[in-house]
Amino acid sequence: MQEKNIILTGDRPTGRLHLGHYVGSLKNRVKMQNEGDFEKMYVMIADSQALTDNFNNPDKIRENLIEVALDYLSIGIDPEKVTIFVQSQVEELTELTFYFLNLVTLSRLERNPTVKSEIKQKNFETSLPAGFLIYPVSQAADILLFDANIIPVGVDQEPMLEQTREISRSFNNIYEEIFIEPHAVLPENKVAQRLPGIDGSAKMSKSLGNCIYLADDKKTVKKKVMSMYTDPDHINIEDPGKVEGNIVFTYLDVFSNDSHFEKYLPEYKNLDELKTHYQKGGLGDVKVKKFLIKVLEEELEPIRKKRAYYEQNLDQVLEILNKGTADAREVGRAKINAVKKSMGIDYFADSRFLKEINEKYN
Repeated sequence: MQEKNIILTGDRPTGRLHLGHYVGSLKNRVKMQNEGDFEKMYVMIADSQALTDNFNNPDKIRENLIEVALDYLSIGIDPEKVTIFVQSQVEELTELTFYFLNLVTLSRLERNPTVKSEIKQKNFETSLPAGFLIYPVSQAADILLFDANIIPVGVDQEPMLEQTREISRSFNNIYEEIFIEPHAVLPENKVAQRLPGIDGSAKMSKSLGNCIYLADDKKTVKKKVMSMYTDPDHINIEDPGKVEGNIVFTYLDVFSNDSHFEKYLPEYKNLDELKTHYQKGGLGDVKVKKFLIKVLEEELEPIRKKRAYYEQNLDQVLEILNKGTADAREVGRAKINAVKKSMGIDYFADSRFLKEINEKYN
């Protein structure tokens, strides 16, 4: 089938979005949105998928649905350019997931590296909800229902996309070629693909409590940066320090540029000079952290201001979600009709089927 550039991405509403989301995917979405090199762009709030491991706490999803929408709008997702929709309100996604389940074996789902990792992380080894195990199939439905071929994600989601491509090939081979095979778009900055938490953990995660949230106020950001993991052997200012594994420098690798040094730390031309001084000794962690705070504030302050506007205008937020979801349903229904036709189960719209049964029984 002829491919168009259709982008789809999204997030689970299990909490406010953080800097890991921002540099890992959100910032790239805004860039793609503004470049305009696409036919259509969808951003999904994946509340149905969030329920697979929060089924006993639906209030958590309800409370965070609007939080995620506010984060989207505050970082610059533009509803005039992008369709923002709520997953559970597009019933066609559930229907397509059901059809796709016949194309995937249980053993293949259990081999998915992302699923295996998350099962272990959530202690689901002895009591695994079936809905959680099959959520790669649900993700495939999210992507393929909208013919999306460009998927901005973090690096840990690539196994999910591979499973989507397998499902697409299986359906096309068995029935009719109506699905594309999507590809991932990863952040250009390798460090940004998996931003570590402020405690030095490999990944920033809501469940680990090591996040800087996009909605954090200035005081909270300062407190979190000042508590960041650095080089444990850099006890005195004159001691040589390590930048590898030092989270403060990891964040500076992602967020800082030469103009920040010109404005906030003019005694250094760039980050390389700062690193060299730290490695030689004579540079304290507090000075580096204070610099990082200024760098992050330059990024976060405009986001806070925009969020404050939408918090005061929630009717606009709800209208954006309502309209986007209605648009997504319209597109999804057309695709489901094509799917059922290719599978031969559009019985009452199939003139050949109606003719055959008339001839058989009359």
